[in-house]
Amino acid sequence: MFYKIKKDIEYIMENDPAARTKLEVFLLYPSIHARIAHIFSHFLYKNNLFFLARLISQLARFFTGIEIHPGATLGDGILIDHGMGVVIGETAELGNRITIYHGTTLGGTGNEKGKKRHPTVGDNVIIGAGSKVLGNINIGSNSKIGANAVVIEDVPKGATVVGIPSKIVKINK
Repeated sequence: MFYKIKKDIEYIMENDPAARTKLEVFLLYPSIHARIAHIFSHFLYKNNLFFLARLISQLARFFTGIEIHPGATLGDGILIDHGMGVVIGETAELGNRITIYHGTTLGGTGNEKGKKRHPTVGDNVIIGAGSKVLGNINIGSNSKIGANAVVIEDVPKGATVVGIPSKIVKINK
């Protein structure tokens, strides 16, 4: 647990110019508080204690404004900047070193049970404020999702996408 929190704090210190000290990040950043709650709720979820897992995730949502379903899988180095209104769905899978801005949804498009319904996000991805990334799609590593984009199709590695629906405007090789 402490390893993941340490990695998140290090990533935040590298990428948020407003972060002054590690202690400040640990005590004052909702991203860290939501992450700590998710670690506990995810453990409970994996051990079939679904009610307790959801209870913890809902309490974290109440206190942080960030809703991370206990079933979601998160890598190391996650920054949810100004996290109010961020939603990460049950079958979402996030890689390492990801920045997510406020108002973002990593959501599903259906109500099928037992199927992957949410996005898989690669490493080193930036997801802009207000973005909606929907369905069982893949967001390639080193890609960027523009603010308020609605992403409903796979995004290749190194791509920048913007718009509704999103369109590729740049691909870094």
